Amino acid sequence: MRIRLTSVFVDDQEKAQRFYTDVLGFVTKHDVPAGADRWLTVVSPEDPDGVELLLEPSGHPAVGPYKTALVRDGIPAASFTVDDVRAEFDRLRALGVRFTQEPVEMDSVTVAVLDDTCGNLIQIMHGE
Repeated sequence: MRIRLTSVFVDDQEKAQRFYTDVLGFVTKHDVPAGADRWLTVVSPEDPDGVELLLEPSGHPAVGPYKTALVRDGIPAASFTVDDVRAEFDRLRALGVRFTQEPVEMDSVTVAVLDDTCGNLIQIMHGE
């Protein structure tokens, strides 16, 4: 068993696509009309056949309260591995990304948490 697809709920697919590609550096894998929305996935350019992240519309009534509770409690909706959290923090901050948690070392892992501008907190991490 392997993970092929995971998702984050986004408030605006177009804005999410720009943020996840232009700012975070992912590339669009699929962009297919699906009624009023799109089947929109991004992947790491380092692993274009790897796990896809679906930028899923937040239309379901349960999504709003769920996302609000996660953000209020500081819980990331997803976690991405980077080679160097401090360097990525500096790069993203220079691009105007807002962080809710600056890099923190916890044993052998370093993490930081950013706002994806689409209603989610995203953790970046490196280490074991």
